[in-house]
Amino acid sequence: MSNPPVSRFPIPDLADLPEDIREQIEAVQEKTGFIPNVFLALAHRPDEWRGFFAMHDAVMLRKGNLTRAEKEMIVVTVSGGNQCQYCVVAHGAILRIVAKNPLIADQVAINYRKADITDKQKAMLDFAMTVGFSSDEIGDDDYETLRSHGFDDEDIWDIGAIAAFFCLSNRLANMLSMRPNDEFYGMGR
Repeated sequence: MSNPPVSRFPIPDLADLPEDIREQIEAVQEKTGFIPNVFLALAHRPDEWRGFFAMHDAVMLRKGNLTRAEKEMIVVTVSGGNQCQYCVVAHGAILRIVAKNPLIADQVAINYRKADITDKQKAMLDFAMTVGFSSDEIGDDDYETLRSHGFDDEDIWDIGAIAAFFCLSNRLANMLSMRPNDEFYGMGR
């Protein structure tokens, strides 16, 4: 049986991609040992690929108070809410690795309120879900709740930006029927 396609749309050959994109994809492949399918699927439209990964890096690599594990918790939680198989599987693997916890990704993807995380992290994920699914309802109380847990305004922006960006990512991945790489399933277990 052959593997299902990576995406509903054609995947360009690496050799045919613009040099900047090809070099970034090859760097990821060298670091991880494989090419995550998101890099290939989005390469169908090079200008959008550049914009997507520039925003990804801006929100995920920004220096701030959120830990890498907390950022990945946000990704996995909103992705679970959007039923995005690709992002739950791929970022779940990253979360398991950076948190050094083989259970955490499954817990937050299914129901973060019952996960083995801190009350502060639950407040963070409550806000991320509000941003992702009912942003019109955000009010002063939401900010006060986060501040009472020690988050400052820059942290709140980070939580919201990550949630919003990954809701976009989830919708693209679902539209494309993007398939998670098999490699992700066993990582960090």
